[in-house]
Amino acid sequence: MLVHGGTGGVGHVAVQLAKHFGADVYSTVSGEKQMKIVENYGATAINYKTEKVEDYVEIHTNGEGFDVVFDSVGGENMLKSFEAAALNGHVASTVSLCELDLSAMHFKGLSLHVVFMLIPMLHNFKREQHGEILSNLTKIVEAGNLKPLLDKEQFSLENIGEAYDRLESKQAIGKVVVKN
Repeated sequence: MLVHGGTGGVGHVAVQLAKHFGADVYSTVSGEKQMKIVENYGATAINYKTEKVEDYVEIHTNGEGFDVVFDSVGGENMLKSFEAAALNGHVASTVSLCELDLSAMHFKGLSLHVVFMLIPMLHNFKREQHGEILSNLTKIVEAGNLKPLLDKEQFSLENIGEAYDRLESKQAIGKVVVKN
């Protein structure tokens, strides 16, 4: 499994959960500090700034691609997810608000799953199932197999704009926290 953005607010959770469930996990990161974090989770770090998709696919999958790609970066990065995925592979994303040519998906027979966690709350849809998922996550956290990664800078409601700027800057490592 490949996780794009393995030290981001969502990506760090995906890496840890994939390891918890026994996956062989690889994750893209942007620097040495992020590489160490991902490696401490037991995953193989890939610096996307120094390695091209075709190169790390060749190195880590013998050119076959990853069976599952989780993209928490989104936008144009989705094209990298399609490139990194194996034939008939699966791509999941939490950030798919973009317009893309899906030809690469078609020619590889990929499936795309978009995750929008607010659906149960916004539409009162399968809330019990959502609650069950959160209960199971609580057990994983309590067992010590999922630890939140919080960005070093924290914000109050009074400076919410600065929190958003931090998130958009792509400099945050982990979740950007706003305290009341």
